[in-house]
Amino acid sequence: MQYKVHYPYLTLVIDKPQSIEDLFKEFHLSKKTIHLLKQNKDYTLNNRYVSASSIMLKGDKLTLLAYQKDDGMYAPLYKDLDIIYEDDFLLIVNKPAFINVFPSSKDEVNSLSNIVSAYYQQCGLDIPVRFIHRLDYETSGLVIYCKCRFIQPLLDYQLSMKEIKRNYLAIVEGTLNDYKEHMIHQSIGRDRHHNQRMVISSSGKDAITYYQCISFHNGLSLLNCRLESGRKHQIRVHLASVGLPILGDELYGKPSTLINRQALHAYQLQLIHPITKEKMTIVSPLPQDMQKIIDDSTL
Repeated sequence: MQYKVHYPYLTLVIDKPQSIEDLFKEFHLSKKTIHLLKQNKDYTLNNRYVSASSIMLKGDKLTLLAYQKDDGMYAPLYKDLDIIYEDDFLLIVNKPAFINVFPSSKDEVNSLSNIVSAYYQQCGLDIPVRFIHRLDYETSGLVIYCKCRFIQPLLDYQLSMKEIKRNYLAIVEGTLNDYKEHMIHQSIGRDRHHNQRMVISSSGKDAITYYQCISFHNGLSLLNCRLESGRKHQIRVHLASVGLPILGDELYGKPSTLINRQALHAYQLQLIHPITKEKMTIVSPLPQDMQKIIDDSTL
């Protein structure tokens, strides 16, 4: 679908006959959001307000209020930001290890979202900082931010329906000497005796992880992991449960002299762009600490 952005409005060039309300539902807008768009007359079809039941034809132009102003949730933190992909709707960045995606308290300002806030300010963008998913503090890799309020419900839906596919690279202790894809289907819940740990629990939330060996050497294996669900610490808990703890993961394994964190990197995202419908594959290279282990171990 072709489009034009003129903040805070978005104009869509319609590519198939459908009603305005059906398009709103296609983007999974809530009933409340649709009601407000109607009530405030925050959309026009070919430059005039019409009923949401009106049928749009191919080539028609629907203009709507699609962006909102910054809500000040994240104070700006001026640090380098590793941008892997950006357009008018998405910002996909490479999170370094040892930083949270969002602050753990109101007083904290040292998070990836604070850095994104500063980047938006530098670009003259008066929009809120909204991440679509999270990574653990020590985990490096790709994080999606949504710049446009109109498309966020669709992104949330895509994530919930596993249409956004996330792949990770993990260096684990142990040798997996076949190259088949394996599945771990074990529910995960909180450890009642340790407030930071998660455990395999029949009363926990359903979780599925797929993993496949890429290479192995000297008691270490490099695995490709993909998530069918997104539970807290999922890959770390699941791999430890089958005797393949992530190298350097002190919470579910043990410290390592080879790396000072868990050797886990979110290296690939696959998704359908909410507006253009383009199939996207976004890749982030391994950070130096994990790459050095692979090079030194000939993994």
